[in-house]
Amino acid sequence: MKIIADLHMHSRFSRATSTALNIENLEKWARIKGIDLLGTGDFTHPKWILELKENLQEDETEILKTKSGFNFMLTSEISLMYSQGGKGRRVHVVLLAPNFDIVKQITDYLLTKGRIDYDGRPIFKIPCPEFTEKLKSISKDVELIPAHAWTPYFGVFGSKTGFDSLGDCFLDQTKNIHAIETGMSSDPAMNWRLSSLDNVQIVSFSDAHSFWPWRIGREATIFETEMDYKKIISAIQTGEKLVGTIETDPAYGKYHWDGHMDCKFSCPPEETRKLKNICPVCKKPLTIGVEYRVEELADRPFGFKPKNRPEFYKLLPLSELISGSIGAPVASKKVFEVFNKLIEKFGSEYAIDLEADEKSLKEVAGERLTKLILENRDGKIRVTPGFDGQYGVAVIDEKEIAAEKEPATAKPAKKSKNNQKSLSEF
Repeated sequence: MKIIADLHMHSRFSRATSTALNIENLEKWARIKGIDLLGTGDFTHPKWILELKENLQEDETEILKTKSGFNFMLTSEISLMYSQGGKGRRVHVVLLAPNFDIVKQITDYLLTKGRIDYDGRPIFKIPCPEFTEKLKSISKDVELIPAHAWTPYFGVFGSKTGFDSLGDCFLDQTKNIHAIETGMSSDPAMNWRLSSLDNVQIVSFSDAHSFWPWRIGREATIFETEMDYKKIISAIQTGEKLVGTIETDPAYGKYHWDGHMDCKFSCPPEETRKLKNICPVCKKPLTIGVEYRVEELADRPFGFKPKNRPEFYKLLPLSELISGSIGAPVASKKVFEVFNKLIEKFGSEYAIDLEADEKSLKEVAGERLTKLILENRDGKIRVTPGFDGQYGVAVIDEKEIAAEKEPATAKPAKKSKNNQKSLSEF
């Protein structure tokens, strides 16, 4: 059974999230996207957990279900902020839990350390090793995954507060860390360059703060297993039955290159080194992005691929392609009119992105958009890299179409060669 899963989500009780984030909307848009399994997000928040209990039913699979049968897994994200090795550390961790009873035990533990009611992603002054050991003592079935592992401020390898290895961070508890989340600014190929990650699984999830189709499922992980909590966790831990990931182009992420958003300046790692990490505009240290950090820690050349690693897709959200093709904002009525026609014809965004044939696409999308969809499928859409909290920019017909309000200033990203399969081949 093929399962497309997005297990890193947030509720409306997290900061900077949509106020309409509820189970009904999450299910609706997950189905439209083509997601089979969605994380609940924010299970530590007292109001959200009540809604989860009201709307989701447990069964022997430990996968929660809505009344209409859509699948959810209990998930949350925790921010750990503490000092280690004479340096302040900030690491975000995604938690996966099998049932409400285990969630209550986790929550009770966190309440001994601080508050949980002010944010769906609460902050605790707990070192990663201590936190990991405690949660595994609550239940061996709890899984911890370092979130967006490379982002500067809150990634385990981040340039601002991160570590040079998982072992440096998790110490004797590294044995309980089986996977890392790529984050939007990196992809599996970048992570393959570190031999220290050869026995660590690579997963991708959206970290979405809204249910819109350019957010939910923009990154996901593909499993070939039964819809069962323990079997999915086994796939994450061992790599068996984990058959691929869906990634945005790393350049689309907010922290791919180095730069300063306020200065409207960005550059690749080689330029940063020439500048000695100093912004030429304000003369202050640049925010060092993911590509630089990967280069700093990598012990393998660009393009290296270990044997028996899952393939991955590199895709931009369909809404971005429609926006660029018709010259309208991504959230506009004009974009949704085209988007909805495509969904009505093909069933889901993933089916459009990865499976729809050219002839059928042209009947609904026309020549121009069909060309973009097929180029996207083949990894041919150029993206100018994001930096310092600003999304990257899709380049369509040599015109920069902003992923957000402000365009980035950078050169095109490299093409991935790892997304040539049909989804049905996984």
